[in-house]
Amino acid sequence: MRWDRFFDDLEDQLASEWEAERAALDTEAERLRLSRVTLRERLAQLCADDTAAPPVSVDFADGSSVRAAVTAVGADWVAVVPVEGRSGAVLAPFASVSSIGMPHPDLLRSARPAPSRPGLSDRLTFGYVLRDLVRRRAGVAVHLVSGRALSGTIDRAGADHLDLALHEPGAPRRADAVTGHRIIPFAAVAWIAVDSSSVLS
Repeated sequence: MRWDRFFDDLEDQLASEWEAERAALDTEAERLRLSRVTLRERLAQLCADDTAAPPVSVDFADGSSVRAAVTAVGADWVAVVPVEGRSGAVLAPFASVSSIGMPHPDLLRSARPAPSRPGLSDRLTFGYVLRDLVRRRAGVAVHLVSGRALSGTIDRAGADHLDLALHEPGAPRRADAVTGHRIIPFAAVAWIAVDSSSVLS
C-alpha cells in the first residue's frame, strides 16, 4: 500500500513538472511570436472582425489626437474615421502615429495571431493612397508635424512627397481659387483629413 502511494506521488510530481515545463515553453513561444508582431498587423486586427471596429484614440506627431474607428490599414499607413466631431476620413503614415489608446480587451485582441489573408492592402503604400486622392480631386487638410495645417487639393504624389494646391477648405480646386502651391515631404505629414465627400472606402 505504501509503495502504491509512493508511485502515485512520483507520477503526480512528474505530471506537475511536465505541466510546468510545457507552460514555460508555451510562454516563451508566445513571447517569440509577439516579438515579431508589427504595428500594421495589430491595427489590421482592429478592423478585421465582422463586428464594428472599436473606437481608439490616436495621437499624432503634431500633438493632436482623434477618437476614431480603424477602417483601413496599408503597408505604411492607417485610415480612421472619427466617431465624433469632424466628418470624413483621417489618413496617417505609421511614422507620424505617436500612440494609440484603447481598452485593455481590445489591446489584447490586437495582439492575437492574425489569420493569414494575403491581400492588396498589405502592399498599398502611403503614396499609392495619395495618388488615389489625386485621381478623385479630393479636398484635404494636410496637418504637418510642425503643427501647421494646409488646406487644398493634392495635385501630384511622388515616391516620398506630394504637391498641394492651396485653397479654401470645402472649395473646389479651380485655378482662380488656388492661393499657392507647396511640395510636402511625406516625413513632414502628421495626418491628412479627407473631405467627407471623398471618404476612403
